[in-house]
Amino acid sequence: MVRRLSTNETGSEHGVLGIAPAVVEWLARSPQRSFIIVFLLAFAIRGFLLTQVPPRRVHPDNANVQEEVLAMALLERGEFADIYILPTGPTAHVPPIVPGLIAGVWWLFGTTLTGGYAARLMTIAGYSVLYGMIPWVGGRVGIGRQAGMLAGLAGAVIPERFGTGPALAAIALGLLMIAMVGRWTSARSSPIGSLLLGLAIGVSFHVQPALLPVAVGFISFELWWSRGRRKWRLSGLVVLGMMLACVPWGWRNYNVFHEVFFIRSNLGLELRMGNHEGAAASLEVIVRRGVYRHPEDNEEEALLVQQLGEMEYMRQAKREAFEWIATHRAVFVRLTALRFIHFWFGPLHRPLTALGVSALTILALLGARRCLPSMTTPQRAALLIPPAMFPLIYYLVGFEFRYRMPVNWIVLLLAGAEVWHWIKRK
Repeated sequence: MVRRLSTNETGSEHGVLGIAPAVVEWLARSPQRSFIIVFLLAFAIRGFLLTQVPPRRVHPDNANVQEEVLAMALLERGEFADIYILPTGPTAHVPPIVPGLIAGVWWLFGTTLTGGYAARLMTIAGYSVLYGMIPWVGGRVGIGRQAGMLAGLAGAVIPERFGTGPALAAIALGLLMIAMVGRWTSARSSPIGSLLLGLAIGVSFHVQPALLPVAVGFISFELWWSRGRRKWRLSGLVVLGMMLACVPWGWRNYNVFHEVFFIRSNLGLELRMGNHEGAAASLEVIVRRGVYRHPEDNEEEALLVQQLGEMEYMRQAKREAFEWIATHRAVFVRLTALRFIHFWFGPLHRPLTALGVSALTILALLGARRCLPSMTTPQRAALLIPPAMFPLIYYLVGFEFRYRMPVNWIVLLLAGAEVWHWIKRK
């Protein structure tokens, strides 16, 4: 006699939870299909939200973020200058690629409302590409396309309020992870390929200089993992490519400021903003306390930049920060620990946000514990080096959540692995 299924059993077998594994499997089976579905979903949600933004806030005339201010200066005067509240001349405060892209969009579409929407759509497309590629990256690094699909869908439906830079940095990081796994598991690396990879990595520094520690981590692992002199030569070519990619912007900065530094000039200012009397772990709290000193919106500080020049201003800010740290070591250690907590578990002054971020991080840790044992050593290195190395500089300066965005998708990917395990068990 054939036993008839009860209503509960039928619901479990054929309900939403019952078909969820098959749906995820189907969505993740083809990387192209996964990309298209997630991309369109992310683009549609962000595109709809863009329609709710008042047009005056979209118009280039109301540009107020640093990258847009520099883009306008590039268009109007052909200068990478005057980023602060007062005219202060040439700057290297911001990496050049994102302002250049925005300037290019405004050059094509005009500094009109159409140009403003085109620039916003460029940002939306960047995040849509990022979330669309997570299933592919998940498959390549050994976590699985199913986990990547869940992560991509989660990222697609949770819109962020950050500019183009974090999205491009995250995309560059994902591509770099895949490239490195390929190098470490294949004997087909060539001198020209290594040089081109280095050039690509060097270009990415001009989007986000904090990618440098990640590149150092990857090259260090490659030298440890590789066998034979040829691999060392290939690693050397990657480093050479990175250095060559930095030459044009470095030469511009040397000609303008007569100094050599890595991409950005503002490290001293960032250190001082996060380490001074009355400082907190979060820049948002520092602003609330009225102890936020930045020439972007403080006329006294902007006047100092005018008088001293940007490089001397940044040197003085660095000296102030180091002097304060030297005399407040215990406070600095506490702030550093709090910034680590903010980065991985959310801003503590916003309990609901911190609760959600903490839950995501804990899910990611559970997913890592589940996935890592079955992954190869190169896959583990490619997955773990970015979250270990990328945030290092951000533990030393005032916290902003946008700093986490280039590695947040890795957290989503690992959390997706844990959720996929739960779904499979249903």
